[in-house]
Amino acid sequence: MPPAKTAYVCLPCRASYKQPHPGRDNRERNCPRCAGELIHVGSAFAPPRRRDVAGWRALSVLLHAGVRFHKDCCFKGPGYRPRTLREVRERLAYARATGEPFDRALVRRELP
Repeated sequence: MPPAKTAYVCLPCRASYKQPHPGRDNRERNCPRCAGELIHVGSAFAPPRRRDVAGWRALSVLLHAGVRFHKDCCFKGPGYRPRTLREVRERLAYARATGEPFDRALVRRELP
């Protein structure tokens, strides 16, 4: 049986790649285009289109806050993730106002 694959992204190239899961060989993965380091995002990741600059900016904020796209124990998706910069800005403003950590505020489906 082939090894399970998971998604990695290169933010400068706005590209996503499926590669074997980093189980035993926890080595650094490099982008085939720019040779920059790839970021492990998880197996439930759906990348925005390459020309969707706003979508990639929103994704960049999520990844730098530590949010990833892993499946849960029952093989469901990763839950809610904001897709637009407007949604990201709303959640970051909420986090600043309430003191909630950024990573938790970003994955909140609805703001109170």
